[in-house]
Amino acid sequence: MIKRIIEISQAKTHLAIRFGQLIIKSFDPAQDGQTCLEQSRENGEKVSSIPCEDIGVLLVDHQGTSYTHCVFTELLRCGAVIILCGGDHHPAGMLLPIESNSMQTERFRQQIEAKEPVKKRLWKQIIRAKIKHQAKLVGRDSDVYKSLMALRDRVRSGDPENIEAQASKKFWPAYLQDIQVYSDLIESNINFRRDIDGLPPNNMLNYGYMVMRAAVARALCSAGLLPSLGIHHRNRYNAFCLADDILEPFRVFVESKVRDVCREIGVPDNLDQTVKAKLLEVLYESVTIGGFNGPLMVGLHRTTASLQRCFSGEQKSIDLPDL
Repeated sequence: MIKRIIEISQAKTHLAIRFGQLIIKSFDPAQDGQTCLEQSRENGEKVSSIPCEDIGVLLVDHQGTSYTHCVFTELLRCGAVIILCGGDHHPAGMLLPIESNSMQTERFRQQIEAKEPVKKRLWKQIIRAKIKHQAKLVGRDSDVYKSLMALRDRVRSGDPENIEAQASKKFWPAYLQDIQVYSDLIESNINFRRDIDGLPPNNMLNYGYMVMRAAVARALCSAGLLPSLGIHHRNRYNAFCLADDILEPFRVFVESKVRDVCREIGVPDNLDQTVKAKLLEVLYESVTIGGFNGPLMVGLHRTTASLQRCFSGEQKSIDLPDL
């Protein structure tokens, strides 16, 4: 069954657990009812519920939200990821289940003992897939398509020449060329720039990447892997280095969705509930991964399971998505 994404962002809300259900008590009638299976009224307040076992991600982006302690423990027991956002609407922290795989200790050991040549080979596969996806997204008619595909062929084990960065420099200026607001600017030699604090639609990319990163981290935990121990990313202050590694070839699905939203409604200055809902849809889109065809959120488990087999020596290539 596909796990559900619950976002709390529109109203002051109290969360609790009752008989294995997440109880969502909203103090604002604007609370989104699509996340709920049952709705009722208690003392004039809107109350919704959903089984904890159905939840894959709980994303809380409202400063007035309150909880009972068992909200966290019960959701973690059911394998859910919890993302808590700060006042700037950026993720301030993420909670992941400690025990989500019966062979966790053995798989931790295999991951820790993985040899450097194995990690470099995996990173090569990841970057080649990412650049191929970037080329496909800009399209064969784009001036940079051939350049990106040529760069892809140049990626060596471990990507010592940092071809990934070279490809990004070509990709981002071409990313939104067919979006009117940027087409007008291109005539003035002003291209879209990817910057976390930059102009829209950077805000949409930030939000989409955050949700995708959480889903990747959850899939890694389910596979019995440590999301903090990366194959390429090594920042000592980053608790999700491996999640950031595996995120790379999945970024394109967020980028594609963001571009679709811009085509449909223009480039929004703010992330309202409608835009967020469209971005969350990316986890339910169909994807092909190693012979599997189905929702991306399920396909992530195919990728992380194959990564675990690469660490154990059962497999040499990681199963990555096709665009």
